Formats: sequence, C-alpha cells, structure tokens
Amino acid sequence: MSTGDQTKKGLQRDFEPAAENDWRARIHEVIFEADTPAGKRFDIALLWVIVASVVVVMLESVVEIKDKYGSLLQILEWSFTIVFTIEYIARLVSVKKPLRYVFSFFGLVDLLSIIPTFLGLFIQGSGSLLVIRILRLLRVFRVLKLIGFLREARVLGQALRASRRKIAVFLMTVVALVIILGTLMYIIEDAEAGFTSIPRSIYWAVVTLTTVGYGDIAPATALGQFLASVIMILGYSILAVPTGIVSSELARTDLEHTNTRSCNSCSREGHADDAIFCKFCGEKL
Repeated sequence: MSTGDQTKKGLQRDFEPAAENDWRARIHEVIFEADTPAGKRFDIALLWVIVASVVVVMLESVVEIKDKYGSLLQILEWSFTIVFTIEYIARLVSVKKPLRYVFSFFGLVDLLSIIPTFLGLFIQGSGSLLVIRILRLLRVFRVLKLIGFLREARVLGQALRASRRKIAVFLMTVVALVIILGTLMYIIEDAEAGFTSIPRSIYWAVVTLTTVGYGDIAPATALGQFLASVIMILGYSILAVPTGIVSSELARTDLEHTNTRSCNSCSREGHADDAIFCKFCGEKL
C-alpha cells in the first residue's frame, strides 16, 4: 500500500468521528438550547404540539365528543405519540450519557408522554379496562413538558434547589410543632368535640395552622379556643417563612445571568454566558 493511500485512509478515520460528533452536536443544539434561531423554532413548534396533544386528551374524556370524533382523536393521538417518540430518541442520541437523561425529571416526563399509548396496545380485555384508562390519563403529564420552555420556571427551580435544606429544616420544625399542639389539644378537649385521638388532633392542628379551617372539628372549652387562637395567629407568621427563603434565593439567582445552553453530558442548564465548562459535571461546553 502506498504512502498516499495510507494517508487518505487515516484522514477518513479522523473525519468520520468528527462528522458523527458534528451532527450529534447540531441535534443537541437544536433540541436542548433555545438561544439559537433553530432552537427557538424547534421549541415553538414543540410547544404547540404539546398544547394540542393535551387538548386532545381532554376532549377524549368527553363522551359526546369521543362518540362522534373518536376515530379522528385516535389518529391525532398516534400522530402526537410518534412525534414525541422521535423527539425522545433524538434527545437520547444527542447526549453523551443517555441513561442520565432517561432518569432525569424531563426524561421521565418525556417517557410518560409516549408510553401510555404503546402500553394500551398490549393491555387488553374487559378486566383491564380500568388499568388502560389510568395509563391513558398519564398522557396529561405532557403538560409538564411546557415547563421546559419557560426561563422563569428554570430560575424558580434553581431557587428551590438552593433553598431545599432551609425548607427541609423549616418543615421539620412545623411537623414537630403540630405534633405538640395536636397533643395539647387532645389533652384539653374531649371526644365529644371531635378530638378522639392524637392523630385526629394533629390533623386539626395542621388544618388550623395552615389557616384552612374546614370546621369539621372545633374546640369547645375556653382553654381550647384560646390555644386555637394562638395557632391561627402563629399560622400567618409561619406561612411567610418559606416565602422569604425562596425570595432571597430568587434574588440571588437573578443576579447571576444565565442562558439556556445545555451540557452535552449531564443535560443541565443554567450556565453563565462566559462559561467554558459545565458547573455541574465539569464537561467542556
């Protein structure tokens, strides 16, 4: 073999992986990133498909419409399912670690948007009609795909993730508080007022502390009514705590300008405009 032939084959081997990575990167840019013109067009088109598919699911639950347009709704449903299946496969192909995307939040949402229609083909018989109905209702999860198109939703998600430890401590404090207050109310009131057990008294404390106030249980004694008044006033102050926690994280998140550039490895967003590496997994962007 001549030196020229060897050089030509070597260039072909070098070019093929580059070409493969190039088209995968192009698909990833269109599907995962909304800052590019192609990405914006893809997001807008997919947005309308999601809305239309959810409308079809809702219309299918109306007996009169289903009896009259059942065949058309079935055709539309399969059309949407095929579109979402192609989208799901394209997402898996374009990322470096498909399994990580499969088990991510949006990966599970994408799977839930297509799997009920296919499962309906294999689950048949009168005894499984209820199961099929439940599986088909899971298609409503397609509405969660709309969250991916809102930058504000991403910012809110980042703020909630950043404040999850503080909120967890706050919730544990509230749980301890309602247990103590419910137990005190069980001691103060009797069964005739509805406080028949500690769990039922805790239920009343939760309803009162959250200012819901169903009224199915009410204290009858003066001491019980005084304690209920304290819990009601305490409820207003407690409800403001998680709002302040999330608000502070939201203000901090807004100060950090981010874009919709998605990591090709972990599929996470929220990178700065001048970022070179992913801040979550370290992969080069």
